[in-house]
Amino acid sequence: MSRAYVIMPGEGSDFLQKMVGAATGGAETIVIRDAKEIPDLRNEKIIFAIELNGAGYNIALFEILSVLWDRGMDALLGAQGVVMIHCEQELFTRSVAQNVIFTANQMGCRFQGHPLVEATGNLANLRTWQKTLHKSLEEVCLELCGRLGKALMEDHPLKIERPKIVVLHASAHNTSNTLDLWNMVKEYLEGQDIQELHVENGTIVDCKGCSYTTCKHFSKRNSCFYGGAIVQEILPTIEKADAVVWICPNYNDAVSAKLTAVINRMTVLYRRTKLYDKSMFSVIVSGNSGSDSVAKQLISALSVNKSFRIPPYFALMATANDPGEIQRVLGIQEKAKAFAENLLGEIKA
Repeated sequence: MSRAYVIMPGEGSDFLQKMVGAATGGAETIVIRDAKEIPDLRNEKIIFAIELNGAGYNIALFEILSVLWDRGMDALLGAQGVVMIHCEQELFTRSVAQNVIFTANQMGCRFQGHPLVEATGNLANLRTWQKTLHKSLEEVCLELCGRLGKALMEDHPLKIERPKIVVLHASAHNTSNTLDLWNMVKEYLEGQDIQELHVENGTIVDCKGCSYTTCKHFSKRNSCFYGGAIVQEILPTIEKADAVVWICPNYNDAVSAKLTAVINRMTVLYRRTKLYDKSMFSVIVSGNSGSDSVAKQLISALSVNKSFRIPPYFALMATANDPGEIQRVLGIQEKAKAFAENLLGEIKA
């Protein structure tokens, strides 16, 4: 294992210390505890090890992120990160982790699939893993931390030449600012292998929550109990893709119902094959505010849960309300071009 930077703001609990030890395996580490002397972290391996108080806060963490943010949007360019987080109660671990991953990604940090290990106060969140690993909850947590650290240090993805790109949307062509923004991006992707899928009304129903055994049974047959367009077209296309672009207008600070249904139904694909070598991108437009809320939902659903890679600057976000307003957003063409160039350069496996 080569060098890793451990950002562990404040005083971590004894258990968080154990988690860090399991992740680093005694290898060379440099621990950062406050915002006073943060080295250049570009192109480094980073472990965010976070202890939350009962209210779900870690003030030193936000001070560190603020200092990095002030360095510019390339402060973590080329870095790769993972997150380990411990809280004395059952709340807050996921929301804080989402925020850390999103903020670091906006500064150029990439994240592997499954980049998070959470340890709630009584470790009840790890009971599903316990059924597989047949160990105590503490042993389960430390084993997952070991796997996380090993994957971080051994992951050196290479750019995929001529990648297969799938674009998923559920928007109306004549009114969607989000789709208009994607079309701006697409102008700079001419000649690329791109397949667009429109998730239309009536073509997909949401997951009904089959048992693990039932879901696993149908996944082995490349199918799903509920069938339909999801298993006939959408899942096979995702399975063959190197990158998936999610076109997400902000509906009440959340991904639209039809795309959420696609994510939920992807479980049958995930049961059969992990998605570590697939990159996720998104184009998000909000009528007023909240694009980051949608981006964080995608991070949690697709990377933390479903194992997609998060490339640097994975989300292109803008604010536009009236139909066609996106065309008048200041600098939007330049942003679309930069996003397209980053997308092609960062599809890696």
